[in-house]
Amino acid sequence: MNDAFSPELIVVGGPVYTADPHIEWVEAFAVQNGKIVAVGSEAEVRGFAVDTTTVLDTGGKLVLPGLSDGHIHLGLGGSQAAWELPILPTDSKAVIFEKIKAWSANLGPDEWIVGGIVGSTVMDAVMNVDDLASLDEAAGGRPVLLRDDSMHNRWVNTRALELMGITGDSANREGGSYVRDTAGRLTGVLHELASADAEAAFDSSIADPDSRNIASLKKALEVVNSFGITAVQDAATMEYSWKALSAIETSGEMSAWVVGSMPARPFIESGAVGEELFGIAAGYRSQHLRPDFVKFVLDGVPMTRTTAMLRPYVCHDHEDPGYVGSSYWTLEELLEAIELCYNRGLNGKLHATGDASVRLALDAVEIMRKRRGPGPVFQIAHVEFVDAEDVPRFAALGVVPDASPYIWYPGVIQESIRNQIPAETVNTSWATKDFIDTGALLAAGSDWPCVLPSPDPWIGIQTLVTRANIDPGLAGELNPSQKLTVSEAIAAFTRNPAAAMGLGEVTGSLKPGLSADFIVLDQNIFAIDAHEIHATRVEATYFEGKKVYDRRHPVT
Repeated sequence: MNDAFSPELIVVGGPVYTADPHIEWVEAFAVQNGKIVAVGSEAEVRGFAVDTTTVLDTGGKLVLPGLSDGHIHLGLGGSQAAWELPILPTDSKAVIFEKIKAWSANLGPDEWIVGGIVGSTVMDAVMNVDDLASLDEAAGGRPVLLRDDSMHNRWVNTRALELMGITGDSANREGGSYVRDTAGRLTGVLHELASADAEAAFDSSIADPDSRNIASLKKALEVVNSFGITAVQDAATMEYSWKALSAIETSGEMSAWVVGSMPARPFIESGAVGEELFGIAAGYRSQHLRPDFVKFVLDGVPMTRTTAMLRPYVCHDHEDPGYVGSSYWTLEELLEAIELCYNRGLNGKLHATGDASVRLALDAVEIMRKRRGPGPVFQIAHVEFVDAEDVPRFAALGVVPDASPYIWYPGVIQESIRNQIPAETVNTSWATKDFIDTGALLAAGSDWPCVLPSPDPWIGIQTLVTRANIDPGLAGELNPSQKLTVSEAIAAFTRNPAAAMGLGEVTGSLKPGLSADFIVLDQNIFAIDAHEIHATRVEATYFEGKKVYDRRHPVT
């Protein structure tokens, strides 16, 4: 027996995939004080046990490190899961109206109906006053706020517009638009920052926001743990999230590492941004809460033609055949913002869905690297459209491609994207293999609650490996040259995002000195047909050596 340590827990029964490239497979590991202290053969690890050691025998089930989600919206996702009307992105307008009617039956006459997620294909179709009237009728006079699958846009009814103070004479706000029909009448569809007005109106109706937010964030943690996720980078962390997460931390109920990203400019959620938010967030730093990133939104989304592209959008009737969109930032503004990261010791997450915005971001980072040296970590999300010439620049500049495989399949969002972006651009999108081959640190994230109503990582992992829809009835693959191996896909959901968010020496793999964050699966994803990975279920999730999720017995 080794007297150097006395583990509280040893995990045996393997196989154990460590996600550590130096030793990928072991049979067992030992845990002491919430950290891994030894890995190796079962005989070796059993030799470390003392009288008080608990032995977890997984019975041959696969063990992986706790997963890391590099792009998630905990506040929005938790709120959706805890309180809101569930809408599937595949729901038609008629189904949505019926769901609203049924949901309204239990609400008071002035209560808000908040729900999501509405598919982009529906959002494309409801920009007319007839659907606004149907939404009004379904709600019975109550205000309605529905979020789309990009979370950049909203669909509200007449009552909500009234509470927002928006009339037919209202001018579009900077960075957003109140969508009108060809006759100039409001349709209830809100694009980009116009969505913030709806969110603010709804927020003002909540009697006890602190209690609600704590419940929402607890629900979010419960959901991510159920999928094996033990570390996340929140993609846009507002003051309410920091306050609620800090309360959860103080109560000892935190069950994941949370790295936050504070918006530098006004966001689709209301609240403080920029310097004010940076100062607020710094006051909530703790062991598990890390306000380490600034969020920069360089453009919008392709479905509403707010993404900045190098080549023109698909031209429809009465549209400019040369339209390519534009970035929300100039190069000079972005250089100032990136220098702010250097000066404050913060990292940057840059939303850039178009290849023109990606190039702008890379140009700004390259200029600043030359001026100031290596410095902060910069991530570019969502790297859907990246010009082939720019792919190698990620590794060269130390920029992380932050990919969201959920956007490809099985959501309906691709159908809407293809209606706006030329086929030759779509068919060469999501260059995940090229990123890896050129040395970039490919990190994946769910973007929950965007696209899908859950942050299920097994769908994302399968998509990275197969590049196909999980529905076998839908044929075809998206850019199949970019398929990853299972181990590459696992790295994109474990050690890579952990490193990208500054937690590489904390979690992301199973090796001595790191947090004992691990999961037990119901099937060995290395030994099955890759098209069955999406069916994987987590049997148990451990955070710092303590069980925080049990599939069969809820953890109290």
